[in-house]
Amino acid sequence: MKQIILATTNKGKLNDVKEIFNDLDIEILSFLDFENHPEVEENGNTFSDNAIIKARAAFEKYKIPSIGDDSGLEAFQLNGEPGIYSARYAGENADDEKNNLLLIKKLSKLPEPHPGRFVCAAAYYDGKEIKTAIGEIRGNIIKTPRGKNGFGYDPLFIPDGYNITTAEMPHEEKNKISHRYNAFKQLRILL
Repeated sequence: MKQIILATTNKGKLNDVKEIFNDLDIEILSFLDFENHPEVEENGNTFSDNAIIKARAAFEKYKIPSIGDDSGLEAFQLNGEPGIYSARYAGENADDEKNNLLLIKKLSKLPEPHPGRFVCAAAYYDGKEIKTAIGEIRGNIIKTPRGKNGFGYDPLFIPDGYNITTAEMPHEEKNKISHRYNAFKQLRILL
């Protein structure tokens, strides 16, 4: 069975990716399977850059084909903010609540609706070639958080065609439409 490392310590992300690849003869490992994983600095200019940085770092450390990903929310009225800075929008040690409050504050000065999209880039690297895929989900950003499922900006995002936030969706439903699912589904085809 072929092994691939997913460059993450996020169990939720790991389970999502295992689900997408579950019918292939591939064992998905993660940084959680190793004691001494690399600390990866995401200093790229795009989601794809950061995904490639993560995949390369994992491959260089373990010499096993690797997948990295990066994702975030882009508010169109804010020229794509928070974008690649989604996880640290309100500062280096900011949590989801602080990031959400800053986004709400910036959007509150602008007319509704607040269109945006979640974006995910996934990159595969095996020491020879890099393959990348991008997934997205479009919708509107609201100013009052709703729902307890999910994380990050999920309580503020209503996907097109829905009247509930991604934090109000059951996990299985969100996984079928999410930006991460769309990116990894495309990457799976490339592999």
